Amino acid sequence: MKSHNSSATPAERSTAPPAGSRVSEGARGGAGRGGAGTRAGEGNRAPAGRLFTWPLIIGVIVTAGLVTVSLFVGEYDIFSGEDGAAIFQITRIPRTIALVLAGAAMAMCGLVMQMLTQNRFVEPTTTGTTEWAGLGLLLTMVVAPDASVLTRMVVAVVFAFAGTLIFFAFLSRIQLRSSVIVPIVGLMLGAVVGALSNFIALQTNLLQSLGIWFAGSFTSVLRGQYEPLWIVVVVVIAIFIAADRFTVAGLGKDIATNVGLNYNRIILLGTGLVALASGLVTVVVGNLPFLGLVVPNVVSMFRGDDLRSNLPWVCLAGISLVTICDLVGRTIIAPFEVPVSLILGIIGSIVFVALLLQRRRGR
Repeated sequence: MKSHNSSATPAERSTAPPAGSRVSEGARGGAGRGGAGTRAGEGNRAPAGRLFTWPLIIGVIVTAGLVTVSLFVGEYDIFSGEDGAAIFQITRIPRTIALVLAGAAMAMCGLVMQMLTQNRFVEPTTTGTTEWAGLGLLLTMVVAPDASVLTRMVVAVVFAFAGTLIFFAFLSRIQLRSSVIVPIVGLMLGAVVGALSNFIALQTNLLQSLGIWFAGSFTSVLRGQYEPLWIVVVVVIAIFIAADRFTVAGLGKDIATNVGLNYNRIILLGTGLVALASGLVTVVVGNLPFLGLVVPNVVSMFRGDDLRSNLPWVCLAGISLVTICDLVGRTIIAPFEVPVSLILGIIGSIVFVALLLQRRRGR
């Protein structure tokens, strides 16, 4: 593989086919950062066509079933308990809504980042975005302990946006000979930011609070605390609207400019949407590791890399995965709960290693 120009922007360093043709990771081969070899299921991918097909409708029904089950799973018996109706409205409904919104948003953010960087190992966890949002949240608690949820959210989003731009800046100034280097750079950057957060938390006696924030659990989601997550609906809609632009921008600056797109503006738009969703989820729920890595890759294995037609599937799969992990966490050691982040971390690490091994076999 040839060395990339050190001055090129992240998506510029991808070798792209002519505009208008469908692009897949396998077709790109090893030319760009996303060239990690042919994915499994390459020959059986669904063609791009109607968004609403019978398989998708079945997926909606299955996801709706999981969400419904989530409403009625818990230690407190909402049917025979005196305060059953109140518990259902205060905790069960907000928790389930948070599962849906967080799962859909983080899965779609992973897909957008992978499209813009042309690397299937990239998502908010492997770029340091989540750690930057956590740093912003921590600094808010240090400087203004009584800050409102809205203030914490704004600061976390700003830090997540700045951190993601720093990640892109790193990539534009280093030579990459392997797609594996990209997540390594992000993980190292995230580790540095995480170490800084731990140091500040240790000095300000907020280490325990920091651990709770990053636990990635829906246990504390209650009515009156989860409402900021509704903003991610705007993020999801914006991603649907800009899907084709993200696809073209992922082909590189030259192609995007030739078809009349403002490349830098699209990159900033995608970064802003990812930062907004990551900051919101971090403030309300915490860290959901590898969700944006697992879901888009699994969907692409079966459907290829057509962003617009994959978005509904990624959305449903993200909701289903988070809901299943939450159900397992609520029941495996009942009456106690296992954080969703722990289960997602196990699944995500397995998928991450499997992708690395698949790339190695594809060479």
